[in-house]
Amino acid sequence: ITLSLADENQLRAMGYDKTPDIILEVPVAVEGHIVHWIESKASFGDDHSHHTYLNEQFWSYWNRFGPGLVIYWYGFIGELDSQRDRGILLKDCFPTDIVTLCHATQQHRLPESHNKDKE
Repeated sequence: ITLSLADENQLRAMGYDKTPDIILEVPVAVEGHIVHWIESKASFGDDHSHHTYLNEQFWSYWNRFGPGLVIYWYGFIGELDSQRDRGILLKDCFPTDIVTLCHATQQHRLPESHNKDKE
């Protein structure tokens, strides 16, 4: 899988101050959830640190870039993965079941004969 992305340094060069580690130029789907950005935390996601990250980082990323994925390298308390429906997905490793989404210009179109009204 090839992912089109901008990393934190590229985003800062474009003028963004608070940024996730990666912004995907073309979103992907993970476990049925759309992901526009990925934040990687080299820590365990405990209650206190996760809620601090939610308030200081993750919701601002969500507001600016849409739904995203947080990867806690050393796991997390399972109950904290409660924001999936609101657009923040938690994982303990990079997902292997990524579904790539196409640019609109790359989507297949129906042949002309399917677009014409029946005579």
